[in-house]
Amino acid sequence: MTDDGGWVSLFSGGKDSSWALYRALERGLPVAHLLTVHAETESYMYHIPATDLAGLAAETIGIDLVEVDLDAAGADQTDSGARGDAEIEPLERALRDLDTQIDGGLAGVIAGAVESEFQTSRIEALCDRLDVDLFAPLWQRDPRTLAADMLNAGFEIRVIDVAARGLDESWLGRTLDAVAFDELEALHDEYGVHVLGEGGEFETLVTAGPHMDQRLEIDYETEWDGVRGTVRITDAWLEPR
Repeated sequence: MTDDGGWVSLFSGGKDSSWALYRALERGLPVAHLLTVHAETESYMYHIPATDLAGLAAETIGIDLVEVDLDAAGADQTDSGARGDAEIEPLERALRDLDTQIDGGLAGVIAGAVESEFQTSRIEALCDRLDVDLFAPLWQRDPRTLAADMLNAGFEIRVIDVAARGLDESWLGRTLDAVAFDELEALHDEYGVHVLGEGGEFETLVTAGPHMDQRLEIDYETEWDGVRGTVRITDAWLEPR
């Protein structure tokens, strides 16, 4: 990997993108910007819930944030592959703009994909077109090992969305600790729930970690329809750790 230029970390505020960023910082990669893609309703490529809190997270991390609105990219596409390709386009435009702004240019992209070939193949192709490196430290790692690594590093992870058998309203707002990951492993055995929610079974928000100078505190209400649910955040602020 090149030492020239700066890196951009794809960032949602969830555990996977936060862990990828943390590992990049540990490795000494010069991260120039975080980049959040906001999707209003659904997306084949991007994390959706609570991305409006990425600005607060970036503030406590201390890295400038670039925000991109997905709008309706590819919404008219019935083919999932074409939809994914369309959703990459606003990200590519933003990265090309940053390439002209970063001292030394864009060196690489940091991504938090674990197992999704759909996402990773498109990000790899994007990096090839931009002629930059890709750093994906979670890729094809054992999910339970990753979970343990996150907890051991001091990550505080809250569940903010659930959509899978075995995950009921009690999971909304829950902090993922070792006990919770044991339960997720049991749900994997029973229902096929991915331990890290890689199949969209649940979504998360990192509220504290070694890369964050302050804690992200939230007030919220839960919404549950009997099958799936979400945390509706009513207020968010930073507190000293």
